[in-house]
Amino acid sequence: MAKAFASQGDLAEKKISFTEVGDGLYAFTAEGDPNSGVIIGDDSVMVVEAQATPRLARKVVECIRQVTDKPITHLVLTHYHAVRVLGASAYGAREVIMSDAARAMVVERGAEDWASEFGRFPRLFQGHEEIPGLTWPTTTFSDAMTVYLGKRRVDIMHLGRAHTAGDAVVWVPDAEVMFTGDIVEYHSACYCGDGHFADWGETLANIAAFDPVAIAPGRGDALIGREMVAKAIANTADFVESTYRPVARVAARGGSLKQAWDAARAECDQKFGEYAIYEHCLPFNVARAWDEARGIDTPRIWTAERDREMWEALQG
Repeated sequence: MAKAFASQGDLAEKKISFTEVGDGLYAFTAEGDPNSGVIIGDDSVMVVEAQATPRLARKVVECIRQVTDKPITHLVLTHYHAVRVLGASAYGAREVIMSDAARAMVVERGAEDWASEFGRFPRLFQGHEEIPGLTWPTTTFSDAMTVYLGKRRVDIMHLGRAHTAGDAVVWVPDAEVMFTGDIVEYHSACYCGDGHFADWGETLANIAAFDPVAIAPGRGDALIGREMVAKAIANTADFVESTYRPVARVAARGGSLKQAWDAARAECDQKFGEYAIYEHCLPFNVARAWDEARGIDTPRIWTAERDREMWEALQG
């Protein structure tokens, strides 16, 4: 029997957790749904990742109001994907921060990504009528920038390509805590459909070089303690490599995309098959790995139509 397209069969509400990962630092998680982060400064709050809709963003705000009444002044978006950015209007932040590369992707493919992800994630886009339009940053950076929330320093950096070409991480040096977006996941499949497999491992190594005491990942539970951080980084690297390697071998010998799909499943199903959104991600991951293995550096734009065509070719 054909599998339900993407996450259309995932309609159950998820249990929310709001976990302290450092002094005044929190990870908002929901059983494999997209995470958000919270950084409380002396006089204001920064949120990392907006959620898919204002409706979901308000759940983050409700958690914030349980621990502080300080105003939310800054919103950092680690990349351009719709499930991360379209809830931005609910925070009322005076600054919305993205990398230059992420903003360029909103220009190039933001509308198509919105339509694509709307079809993939019906539960996450409940209440989509409130979304005022594409989310645009007020502030961008190329390599790094620093924001001070009173005396608290927050460094926002591009450490390399991985989940997208414009990924940002957020580092809080006084607590040695990092918010990584979807560069690092925990017991959730990495979505690699817009990724850069050859660069991802080096970007993970750049994160590891900070020796974080805790990480709020893109999906999955908060990672507290250096041992858990190291394990999650290694597992993410294994997921990315295990996806790409068999696909690249098939491409090198002139095989077909379907043969690459079978090879990726043989490598990944046993290790990662129980991870959140695994079946959703795998066709998009294989399609992107196939392109990269054949020399296509810039990920092709996903549209709602291309999503369906690819799904039928691989998962149908």
